[in-house]
Amino acid sequence: MTQEPIPTTRRDFLKSSAVAGGVLAANMSLLANVHAQGTNETIRVGLIGCGGRGTGAAEQCLRGGRNVRLVALGDGFRDRAEDCRRRLRAIENIRDNVDVADDRIFVGLDAYQRVIEACDLVLLATPPGFRPIHLRAAVAARKHVFTEKPVCVDGPGARMCLQTFEEANRHRLTIVAGTQRRYQTGYVESMRRIHDGDLGTITSARCFWNQGGLWHRARTQGMTDLEWQIRNWLYFTWLSGDHIVEQHVHNIDVVNWALQNSHPIRATGLGGRQVRVQPEFGHIFDHFAIDFEYPNGVHVLSMCRQIQGCANNISESVVGTRGKWASGNYTITGERQWSFPRRQDNNPYQQEHVALLESIRGGTRINDLKNVTESSLTAVLGRTACYTGQVIEWDQMLNSQTSLMPERLSWDMELPVPPVAIPGQSRLT
Repeated sequence: MTQEPIPTTRRDFLKSSAVAGGVLAANMSLLANVHAQGTNETIRVGLIGCGGRGTGAAEQCLRGGRNVRLVALGDGFRDRAEDCRRRLRAIENIRDNVDVADDRIFVGLDAYQRVIEACDLVLLATPPGFRPIHLRAAVAARKHVFTEKPVCVDGPGARMCLQTFEEANRHRLTIVAGTQRRYQTGYVESMRRIHDGDLGTITSARCFWNQGGLWHRARTQGMTDLEWQIRNWLYFTWLSGDHIVEQHVHNIDVVNWALQNSHPIRATGLGGRQVRVQPEFGHIFDHFAIDFEYPNGVHVLSMCRQIQGCANNISESVVGTRGKWASGNYTITGERQWSFPRRQDNNPYQQEHVALLESIRGGTRINDLKNVTESSLTAVLGRTACYTGQVIEWDQMLNSQTSLMPERLSWDMELPVPPVAIPGQSRLT
């Protein structure tokens, strides 16, 4: 098959995706419909992004159902792709389903296109800045998707994801997102009770992800700007969205879910870079605190921090006119007291792949992309309020023209680290 030119910018991608999608869909001949009929046909899986989370997602997918085979790997770096294959082949119960020949390990900035061509189900686990483009390419090619969170780091990326959500619905494609709390028994039962009115009218909520520091990779001789930043993607907003987006999105998603899959109308907050200030930590903040205002006057306190030696707290709670729910013990206190036994909880990382494969084979169609996009953009909204020191409106954020993705990417390009945002001086456009 003749390859379309590889798009290197969002603009190029938008021009080429419709053509590429038509060609690929014709050649893959109704795979979505075949799998929707509940047959035992093998589902061919491709992984894009072969780091630790991607390797874990591939393992969970291979354990998630019958006749599932990993056939392709793609990454920016060969060492990570080969290490991923080695690690999966070492796992006894799934090694026979790891069918990745050397010529189906694809390396480079265009590797995602080759993986999509080779499979029926795409697992997306690259740094989040690439996610909107990869999602759109997979759906244009009529492939089912598992996507890690978050799915965007800016307004243009969010708009692309919302368009892709609609396109996936039109073609009855399954998209499961790695907001795994939505597949966790204790959370699911909690949300059922909250939505049934056990808390009464919700008046406020709060969510925290406060922890210590994370890893970083030393810059070695000969490493280009782009390689160094991608290998340390956590610390660059164009790749991760900052830790409020990359990590705290989990807790924010729980709050949006509790509020009937709503999203805030505006945000104000503060944050900064107080402890983690060395150059190896890029230009992101190390703490945020935000007040999100939701419809009907509901306010949500959001905090996240990555500073060593501080108190850790990763949790959510929701307050209503009848009582309060807390995630720590899945407990409702107040008029309708209730608690979910932790011993009955499941493994949500595994369950999301069970649900994914069952949906592809003809079960209830799942499309998580709208919810995870809105949760991702909620985190972007909070980040922007803190970066700028301004009150930022939801529509202002969604319609922003500020794209964090560099216009064109090449391994030898100069890619200076952006300055650290200064509240009161940084602006949203």
